[in-house]
Amino acid sequence: MNRQSERPPAVIVMSDLPALARQHRLITDIAERGMAPLVVVGPVTDLPRLTGHMADSTHPLSRIATVRQLPDAAVDGVLASVQDWIADYDVRGVICSGEVFVDPVGVLCEVLGLPGAGTWAARVCRNKVMQRVILRDHGPVSRAFAPHERENASSEVYPCVVKPAGRMFSSGVLRVDDDAELRASLAAYEPDETILVEELVVGPEFSVEALVHQGEVVWSGVTAKLTNEDSSRYFTEIGHTSPAKLPLPHTDALVSANAAILKALRFDSGITHAEFRLRDGQPVLMEVAARLPGDAITMLWHLATGKPIEPAIVDLALGIRPDYPVPARRAVQRFVEHTAGARLADVRCESAPVSWIGEDGYWPTVEPSGADAPARAASVMVGLAPGATLGALHDSSGRCASVVVDLPWEADPDSATTPFADQVEVVAEEPATPERADSAG
Repeated sequence: MNRQSERPPAVIVMSDLPALARQHRLITDIAERGMAPLVVVGPVTDLPRLTGHMADSTHPLSRIATVRQLPDAAVDGVLASVQDWIADYDVRGVICSGEVFVDPVGVLCEVLGLPGAGTWAARVCRNKVMQRVILRDHGPVSRAFAPHERENASSEVYPCVVKPAGRMFSSGVLRVDDDAELRASLAAYEPDETILVEELVVGPEFSVEALVHQGEVVWSGVTAKLTNEDSSRYFTEIGHTSPAKLPLPHTDALVSANAAILKALRFDSGITHAEFRLRDGQPVLMEVAARLPGDAITMLWHLATGKPIEPAIVDLALGIRPDYPVPARRAVQRFVEHTAGARLADVRCESAPVSWIGEDGYWPTVEPSGADAPARAASVMVGLAPGATLGALHDSSGRCASVVVDLPWEADPDSATTPFADQVEVVAEEPATPERADSAG
């Protein structure tokens, strides 16, 4: 028996605690296949909280074999930090479930000869400026301004969109209407940030999730997105519907555009999440990511297809062609409104259990309905802790609670979801004034 077969089999997952809580099925699926889940997390993870979950035998993250926290996601640092794992384990796959680790996961897969996006595809997927240059025929008219050029930033057309090239979760993305607003917006970014100035693409927004095996797209799904752009200057996502209720030609156009982009990137294996606008029925690429989608999109596809998607992602990491079903239902996530500046006291709902996912480090495990079952609220999830200050919807961090609704195929996603969203009550308290805080002390 050779040395490789004597080492315990393992899969490395690079993530952070919020994504691990959302995709805990990755960990349990790896463990149930008889392999050790080895986890790398970045600096934003509360490591004592994570190790506490690992010590709780009832928690799905207790199946993690070991965890290692790194100060950043630099490729050389990540490779240096997993050298002992490569020596001590038979590493059979590497999975990225957190955006910051896309680059090192791509490199590590290639170094180990394992299935992955490919270093070039991973690099482009992690870099918005590279996407705009390399995939310019698929995206909006745009111009990137490096830090030393920002004082000369301008736009040929207004309104336009300003976004920092290196951020996530819609952070710093803003619509500006004239030169004065553009100049004012630049002061809010860090001095070392590269800024993209893009035409405002008018049209509904969608994401395309795809499972890719050795360059072949074996499954695609289109998710409709809802943002707060109609009522603000921001583009915070406040809802998702999987699959989108679209005319078939529009769905086909989005799936075809996504496949063309992945082919152009020479994407090899893994899951991708690309965001598009439909302008006059034609897809315009906003960005493409080589990782699992965020929010509850994987849960939505589970409810829509009847099968969780995480085992298919493990399959791809192991070089196995997955078999994932077409949807028979629709599922919707809607974030509910709250009063910004107030303090979160409670979240209540009579029709669905409320999960405090930020506190529990665990997203609820939902069970799909039969194809003809009536609409129902599957879960209510709260991302903030009790007592947290409720933020404005300038980016994803300002959101508080959402409801996930499971629908029959023919139901209208908006009208069928609204009654369930209306049942979710965000109980808020006004923050104490300094005078009251002093008297209370």
